[in-house]
Amino acid sequence: MTETVTNWAGNITYTAKELHRPHSLDALRTLLADAARVRVLGSGHSFNEIAEPGDGGVLLSLDALPAEVEVDTAARTVRVGGGVRYAELARTVHAHGLALPNMASLPHISVAGSVATGTHGSGVGNGPLASAVREVELVTADGSTVTIGRGEARFGGAVTSLGALGVVTALTLDLEPAFEVEQYVFTELPLEGLDAAAFDAVMSAAYSVSLFTDWEAPGFRQVWVKRRADQPFAGLPWASPATEKMHPVPGMPAVNCTEQFGVPGPWHERLPHFRAEFTPSSGAELQSEYLLPRRHAVEALRALDAVRRAVAPVLQICEVRTVAADEQWLSPAYGRDSVALHFTWVADTDAVLPVVRRVEEALDPFDARPHWGKVFTVPAPALRARCPRLGDFRALARELDPTGKFTNAFVRDVLGG
Repeated sequence: MTETVTNWAGNITYTAKELHRPHSLDALRTLLADAARVRVLGSGHSFNEIAEPGDGGVLLSLDALPAEVEVDTAARTVRVGGGVRYAELARTVHAHGLALPNMASLPHISVAGSVATGTHGSGVGNGPLASAVREVELVTADGSTVTIGRGEARFGGAVTSLGALGVVTALTLDLEPAFEVEQYVFTELPLEGLDAAAFDAVMSAAYSVSLFTDWEAPGFRQVWVKRRADQPFAGLPWASPATEKMHPVPGMPAVNCTEQFGVPGPWHERLPHFRAEFTPSSGAELQSEYLLPRRHAVEALRALDAVRRAVAPVLQICEVRTVAADEQWLSPAYGRDSVALHFTWVADTDAVLPVVRRVEEALDPFDARPHWGKVFTVPAPALRARCPRLGDFRALARELDPTGKFTNAFVRDVLGG
């Protein structure tokens, strides 16, 4: 069968003429044995060619494999199949009285794809989504099943792996007791007068805090605060409470956003910005994101303010979040508490790419690492210089995939050598 396969945003059309959907592990192994190159698409929410298999390569989806979600209430863990998305996982986990520590802003993305690219939520104490993973099961190039658990020396390269080690068929994640969250939205937080101490106070005000700006003017139009009901919240005196339900992007209807005005609800219905019942079929947008040391947050924001007149015309919204350090070798938050600067652009690649370069130039002094699944133009040598454990990951990739079956041009640029 011949079909046109694109990513979610439609800015990438893959060279593969078919999206293979094996229904069993045996079928997956057969497909791997016959293919020279394989890349897994996940939920398609990457905005670059990280999933592009190249000419003659196989593009693979795991959504036809059994959607396993096996909760161990005694151990507080869940084993989840490689094709499962966060919305499905969260509902099942919550039904057992348990919770994930955090979620991304959109619950419709696949678990395996999210952790492989370094995706995260928000909160000064919350690491990337990969931080919850305790074990990875993958099928390697020769059809073998390999399990790598936390505590093994190579675990640091196994989760945020860019899909370069094999096909992840299952993950085991840590859970905690279910909790409720109250979400509040505030407006008009000025950039002027925001120093490092004030920034830390704002971002530490609750379990998860996000700042939004369109860079039309200095400062932040909205502050989204997600307070765990079992933790104190002293309010946000630096901004004004919203008087109506808000969408992060100005002018967009708020009906599909999660509940606001402090109405308590289950963790999985408040930590994302958007409701799980609302499934976006496509996104008229491009996205970029950069993580840099949190201590440089205010300096970086001022550097962006200096180029905001170039940024604003092609920007839908910019979100500022904090992410705790993690130990995944290729994680953008590896080894350092980070601030994440996320840009949702208009769907115009030609107009956006020059502005992306301006943003990267502004952030270069702060050792900014791009999100692996977003649009970026950072040269490969600079990328490699910003990944201190790249050599270790390169060795792990050679061990598990000696013929490079799971590499592509994107991965080869990152790995070098």
